[in-house]
Amino acid sequence: MEEATAATTSNAGILESLKNWAMTSGIKIVIALIIMIIAFKLIKVVSRRIEKKLNKSEKFDQTITRTLAYAGRIVAKIVVLCCLIGYLGIDTTGLAALIASLGVGIGMAVNGALSNFAGGILILATRPFKIGDYIAAQGTEGVVEDIKIVSTTIVTLDNKVVHLPNGALSSGSITNYTEKDIRRVDLNFSVAGNDPELVKKLIREVCDADEKVLKDPATFVRVSDYGAGNGVKVTMRAWTKSSQYWDTYFDLLSGVQKAFEANNIVIPFNQLDVHIKNN
Repeated sequence: MEEATAATTSNAGILESLKNWAMTSGIKIVIALIIMIIAFKLIKVVSRRIEKKLNKSEKFDQTITRTLAYAGRIVAKIVVLCCLIGYLGIDTTGLAALIASLGVGIGMAVNGALSNFAGGILILATRPFKIGDYIAAQGTEGVVEDIKIVSTTIVTLDNKVVHLPNGALSSGSITNYTEKDIRRVDLNFSVAGNDPELVKKLIREVCDADEKVLKDPATFVRVSDYGAGNGVKVTMRAWTKSSQYWDTYFDLLSGVQKAFEANNIVIPFNQLDVHIKNN
């Protein structure tokens, strides 16, 4: 009988302890979670609005604003978490020591990530490219979609997303195809048994008729080599806007081909003569 009474008393004590915890610490935890969810959403909304306003202004570059907004969100969330930890009454002294110890161990384990972080800072400082540029780097070509602290996102022409680590990207060779406003279109045409002056005249007429080809710098058309089979190679160099490079490239190819066909210009092809001997 006494054992049953003791067990009942013990259960009642546990329930009372749980009730007291729920009325004190439990309520604090629930309030902290609610505040954290609301604060995180507000941080996200406010940072995106600020980012949009800055992007509309010509004074601020989209690459810088997006990166700073991303870093600002992380810092703001860390501040909210620290404040909530203090609100819950958790001793931050031991927590700080634990975080410092973990930081040393993680730092040694993620040495590559630290180099990527440094590479991201270097890219933002030197600005070899910006969001929207078409670049070639680390064996990949594509349009820069996003520049983060540790990696850069590139979308290739066939719509593949490639994430390049900033460490290797900042220390390697980068070709920026769209940093300049204009680019040169280089094309070579081989003709056989025709008047080179007529060929050059036809190519210039095609270039002059294309509105995408710039008048300044002037178009270059010259005989550049003599090929096999009495063939002559004519080189054309025309300038166009970087945003219209591929349209100009393919339109000039098609236009020159039509001009050659209309004027009976022969394009030499590799031929193989086979002789059969009868013994």
